[in-house]
Amino acid sequence: MYCTKKITDDLVWVGANDRRLAMFEGVYSVPRGVSYNSYLLKDELTVLFDTVDKAVSRTFFENVEHELSGRKLDFVVVQHMEPDHSATLSELLLRYPDVKIVANEKILTMITQFFHVDLRNRAFVIKEGDTLNTGNHVLKFIFAPMVHWPEVMVTFDETTGTLFSADAFGTFGALNGAIFADEVDFENEYMDEARRYYCNIVGKYGPQVQSLLKKTHSLDIKMICSLHGFVWRRNLEDIFDKYVKWSTYTPEENGVMIAYASVYGNTENTAEIISSRLRDLGIKTVMFDVSVTPASEIIAAAFKWSHLLFASTTYNAGIFVSMEELLHDLAAHNIQDRTVAFVENGSWAPTSGKLMREIMSGCKDMRILDETLTLKSSLKPEQTDEIDALVKAISDTIPRFEKPVIGETDKDILKIDPAVFHKFSYGLFVLTTQADSKDNGCIINGCTAHKHAGQNQHRCQQSKLHA
Repeated sequence: MYCTKKITDDLVWVGANDRRLAMFEGVYSVPRGVSYNSYLLKDELTVLFDTVDKAVSRTFFENVEHELSGRKLDFVVVQHMEPDHSATLSELLLRYPDVKIVANEKILTMITQFFHVDLRNRAFVIKEGDTLNTGNHVLKFIFAPMVHWPEVMVTFDETTGTLFSADAFGTFGALNGAIFADEVDFENEYMDEARRYYCNIVGKYGPQVQSLLKKTHSLDIKMICSLHGFVWRRNLEDIFDKYVKWSTYTPEENGVMIAYASVYGNTENTAEIISSRLRDLGIKTVMFDVSVTPASEIIAAAFKWSHLLFASTTYNAGIFVSMEELLHDLAAHNIQDRTVAFVENGSWAPTSGKLMREIMSGCKDMRILDETLTLKSSLKPEQTDEIDALVKAISDTIPRFEKPVIGETDKDILKIDPAVFHKFSYGLFVLTTQADSKDNGCIINGCTAHKHAGQNQHRCQQSKLHA
């Protein structure tokens, strides 16, 4: 039985969800499943955008057959040849022998690598910027090499402003009946999975993602259809903002991600103490036991936070196994531009700190703190000063909110980023800020720009209601 979702009057989702898959690509846990998205455009000519993984082939072909309703399938646009999006391509060619393949040269080469198919007289070879007119729609093809395979391209529907984005803007997790990101609480329920997907699947290729973002910057994008996860039709700036940060390795938040490897609990106890001391100073922390937390989650957290603390026991004169794997994985994903600190432990020869430092020092623009804490089996009361020194070194490098600017007429104006207000429109808004580690907010109904002390400042007009 078919299960399709209408996106626009002539565009339909014909993909499928897989909730039985335990490990995506055999590496990344997907406890909430994954979606394999395929889209059918029913214009004067019919166009299918990518196929799906073989695990959901039955549902996929039932969906395509239902939506075609006896019509001919004219084109299949192949944007990415990874088998989770192409494994059913050969069967599609058998079911629809007249369908034409729209792809670039690299994709066509990969098709012949994966399948024994004759592409003569059935392939349209496209170049960067080429277009395809389907009747009421004009499709423009944009190459996106190494996002995250070399053959990748995306497709922009110039008529509707829809970007078929291949693996870009994807998310782990089955769709559960919803198709649009605005149908769910994406920020709280799915943003972590979007981050984990990006950082682990695409994260290594930040410069290539930046290149794609530059290519699409001038396009009037109104909707994004990715090959995994939800369709974006509202608040596109939210996901674009994340991709700018992730692809430039810019931390989303100031705070400390603490990853520890502890065999008998002594290293863990020290990590707990450090985290508690940092929290006492108003610094956000998150903690992960590398022995039980999937590496993909820790990698995603490393992309999110500004500071990284690695605490590991020494094991066989080296780094504890799971910590060593994590650090090499982080380096392989091009983590960079972070402040990093270390805690090492060893009952007779603590060497893990030196070795962890060597791995992280090989990453770009890493600021390695000198205050490595060394334990001999366990933390001693007389090491309080060393704990204090490490906590202070971390604290001193975390940006703080600037104090209010006091003027002659404006007594409580904060230094703020004027770009924030570019997103404002008419209505009531809750304006929030943080001062002295306290969250503050008020309901406002407008914002005006003015000059103060030679700088652009903004004055917010409060309503009579206060939060």
